[in-house]
Amino acid sequence: MIKMDNKVKAIIKNAAQKLTGYKRREYQAEITLEYFEGNARKAEREMGWGRECVEKGLKELETGIRCIDNYQGRGRKRTEDKIPSLIKDIISLAEPQTQADPAVKSSLTYTRITSKAMRQALIDEKGYNDDDLPTDDTIGNILNRIGYNLKRVQKSKPLKKIKQVDEIFENVWEANRQSDENPESLRISIDAKAKVNVGEFSRNGKSRDREPKKAGDHDMNPKSKLVPYGILNVLTGLLTIFIGTSYETSDFIVDCIEMW
Repeated sequence: MIKMDNKVKAIIKNAAQKLTGYKRREYQAEITLEYFEGNARKAEREMGWGRECVEKGLKELETGIRCIDNYQGRGRKRTEDKIPSLIKDIISLAEPQTQADPAVKSSLTYTRITSKAMRQALIDEKGYNDDDLPTDDTIGNILNRIGYNLKRVQKSKPLKKIKQVDEIFENVWEANRQSDENPESLRISIDAKAKVNVGEFSRNGKSRDREPKKAGDHDMNPKSKLVPYGILNVLTGLLTIFIGTSYETSDFIVDCIEMW
């Protein structure tokens, strides 16, 4: 065995710690062959390395065959792996309580049943024992993993359509068409937008600075409120925005149109 001082040992150990998997085993095996006569027990005693790991590295060097590391097979198994029927039962209970994303921005399915209610339903309807099931939080994680996300119910369901709806829209489209064809007529669209509080408020804003801007911790008692009011020329697409400091009263609307 070749002698080495503590400084060299520290350098070798530090280098080994920066490697993972078969690369670390290969490095440890080469050091063992060079300094410890290929003896894994001596390498364990002098360097603190696991003897089984060193022996595996020596075998890999000798045969040229590399062992495949099954990292995914380590650690605790997930609950759905321990109870194969759990996923199927959860889906059967969650499916009647789900809806698609109303904005159609993702393929996620939103469930209206809570994880606590899901756990109780598994006990009441599927015959699971309380001791066999995981906690409510784990049930919630399982729901997320299989694509069911808990969201608020959004107002996306259209109201019941009445018979007169088609006639109303046909009249509106006909009036718009006649207006667009009449050179003496001008069609505009007017609307007021959400009011803006004036003050040192964050309003979820961002700024590219070295230090963040300071804002009040509550958006209360604003100095004043600004009312954006837009007038759109439908044919040309020209948009004009007026900013008022009162409410969107009829006088305010008429004043905006008069100024426009």
